[in-house]
Parts: sequence; C-alpha cells; structure tokens
Amino acid sequence: MPIPSKKKDEDKNAFMSRCMSDPTMKSEYSDNDQRTAICISKATEGLDYVEAGDFAHYFNTYGYTEEITEDNFYVPEESEYEDWGEETQEWDWAAERPGLWENIRKKKEREGKNYKPAKKGDKDRPDPEAWKKAQSLWKQAVAEYDEGQMQREQLMKMHHQLMEIEEYLEGVKFEDWTKDMISKAEIYIQNIYDFVEARKTEESYAAEYQGRKVQLGKPFRTPGGPKKSAVYVRNGSGKVVIVRFGDPNMKIKKSDPGRRKNFRARHNCDNPGPRWKARYWSCRAW
Repeated sequence: MPIPSKKKDEDKNAFMSRCMSDPTMKSEYSDNDQRTAICISKATEGLDYVEAGDFAHYFNTYGYTEEITEDNFYVPEESEYEDWGEETQEWDWAAERPGLWENIRKKKEREGKNYKPAKKGDKDRPDPEAWKKAQSLWKQAVAEYDEGQMQREQLMKMHHQLMEIEEYLEGVKFEDWTKDMISKAEIYIQNIYDFVEARKTEESYAAEYQGRKVQLGKPFRTPGGPKKSAVYVRNGSGKVVIVRFGDPNMKIKKSDPGRRKNFRARHNCDNPGPRWKARYWSCRAW
C-alpha cells in the first residue's frame, strides 16, 4: 500500500494526524520516529527548507491530534490518569459509536469480493411488483421480530422442507417455473440472513464497547508511545479526539523556576491555543 499523500488544500496538521494513524503506516513503520519522519516529509512537500524545518520542529516539540478509531482507542487505568486541575467529563465510546449500517459497510469492505449482495437488475432478481411485495412482508417481519414466534416456526418448517427436497434432488429435472421460484426464494432468504447478521453485528459491537468510558480533559501517560502523554478532548466541532503530546525521551524539570520560565517564554505559553491542540497540553505540563 502506498504512503498517504496530502489532499488538495489539506492542512499539514490534519494530514499528520491521518498519516500517523493510518493502519498501513502503523503496520509497515512500527517505529514511531521513522513513521513521524516519513509523514513529515510528505506533509511538507512543496515547502521551502525553513518552512519545512519549522513545521518538523513544532510537530516534534508539541505533538499532534488524532481522530479516534477502533485501533487507537484506549481506556486508561485509573492510576494512569494525572489530575492537572482541568475541567473533566466522562465520555462513553458506546454512546457515540458508528451506526449499525456503518459497521455493515466496513464488514463489506473487509470481505471485498467475497461479499455479493443482490442488487436491482441482477439476473433472477424478483420483478418490481414481487420486490415491492417482498419489502412489505419484510417490514412486517421486522416489526414483529420481538414477538417472532410465528416467523421462527415458519423458518423451521422451511428448513425441514428443504432437507426433504435435498433427499430427492438427484435425478429431478426442475421445470422453468420452479427454477424461477428457487431464484426468488434464494434472494428472500438472503435478505433474512442479512437481517440476522446485522442484528448479531450490532449486539456484538455494543457488547464489545459497553462501558468503555474515558475522562475528557484528563491527561494520562502513554509509556508505549508515540508521545509521552495523551488526552481525550472535544475539538472545535464538538467531536472527541485524542491529543498526543510530550517528548518521551525528555524529562520535564518544571520544579526548576528558571527552566520553567524559559520554556513557557520560548513557547508563548501565555497564549497556548485551543485545548484540542498539542501545544496547549505541552504548555500545560509546564
């Protein structure tokens, strides 16, 4: 897979977040320093030496912001949190998880060519009138799902009938009308199968993420990198993101008044910027 490239008019920081969290990049460049260098080189394409150097310095000094994905979502232990006196809020991943059909879409992407749902116009698909009738019956079946004893009995009856038919398949020559019925039945059963699979996916997803709560605005240590610390916050649009900040190879010595004053002056910490940017939290650490 190719290294991600900047989109037209994409902000350098937005690209760095996308590049650093890209699954392929994480897989092929597991070393954080190497991945950072590659992403920075792509982010600064077309910039002159000074601009590129300034951006690389900023990124390495402060850190970056990532959108939350299933890959980077992490629930810290209570002991990993640090109380910096910031306003905090509990946030539950399950409450804002992607919708059911988004999960189905991802499943289709994972299965690729192996996933072949029926589409309008496909050979042997029911005619529009039959399809309309099937949709009507389908909606009724969904509405009655919780009280679906009748549907379960019907499915079991069909199952037994299919088992009996299978015993006599050898040597049977199907007439055209039976072939048509079998093709339509296959599509109807496929729709029911997809419905059941969708419910299973939804329940499995909810069970996996139920109770996975984190604290917004409360930093926590990330000894595994790629930065020293991280924090969940809401960005300017109200979406929860994860901000990674702090050089894991350097110790903060804010107990030294001179060093603390020097750092805050060099980084203009009197105006640290918004809470969803790494510079805010780097300054906050000092």
